[in-house]
Amino acid sequence: MSQVAFIGLGVMGYPMAGHLQKQGHEVCVYNRTTTKAQAWSAEFGGRWAATPAEAAKGAEYVMVCVGNDDDLRSVVLGDDGVLAGMAPGAILVDHTTASADVARELAELAEAQGKGFLDAPVSGGQAGAENGVLTVMLGGDPAQFEQVKPVMDAYARSAVLLGPVGSGQLCKMVNQICIAGVVQGLAEGLHFAQKAGLDGDKVVDVISKGAAQSWQMENRSHTMLRDQFEFGFAVDWMRKDLDIALTEARRNGAQLPLTALVDQFYAEVQKLGGGRWDTSSLKARLKD
Repeated sequence: MSQVAFIGLGVMGYPMAGHLQKQGHEVCVYNRTTTKAQAWSAEFGGRWAATPAEAAKGAEYVMVCVGNDDDLRSVVLGDDGVLAGMAPGAILVDHTTASADVARELAELAEAQGKGFLDAPVSGGQAGAENGVLTVMLGGDPAQFEQVKPVMDAYARSAVLLGPVGSGQLCKMVNQICIAGVVQGLAEGLHFAQKAGLDGDKVVDVISKGAAQSWQMENRSHTMLRDQFEFGFAVDWMRKDLDIALTEARRNGAQLPLTALVDQFYAEVQKLGGGRWDTSSLKARLKD
């Protein structure tokens, strides 16, 4: 078992850190809102720290799961950041969905200090985190990956190294691009079914047995049919992720016309007051 620090106890990080503790690792957590770190400690029995550096002190592995590039820099850099607390040889594993640029930036700083770095965004949502069945996409050194993989197994059913630092974030961009298109198609299909006077639940039951099946259909179609969106992965966060992908596409020359269109549809959902709604709320903009 290992000494592990976990930085960021949001809807994903809170259960992920819990799985580590339950698997027998010695976990110390940090969260910007101290009461949440204290609540986690009371629930799972691990320790909490007042700063990221304090949490990282003595840890073999430091997992980070925060909001965006700026949030990531705020907990990694500076006198109170995790790099200041990590010992040489320790490995920083970043589960934040962020840019490939910030991954390369932090990896270079970590390497200069004799510390490891893996970018490791996850997919599977809150349910995947709570059930310990996340998919982890990684970039970095193969030896460091092999070292940390048994630890990540506490909350991941699949962890794959895609290439050098930044590759995990690039793969997560692909993931979000694909999800955006699938959710828009599902929203339109369900809207069409209702307009045609069909029983939406029966339609889903039939077509989910065929080529139209998807995770989104299995897990979101029935709530979409009932206009229930007050849960899940927020539109605000999806737009952040799509912006990262679209920015990278402008750099590498990839053409993402559908992704750009769906991003604007999500902007319309935000204008409806749905910034914190689940991404399946694309259907909300199709209502009369």
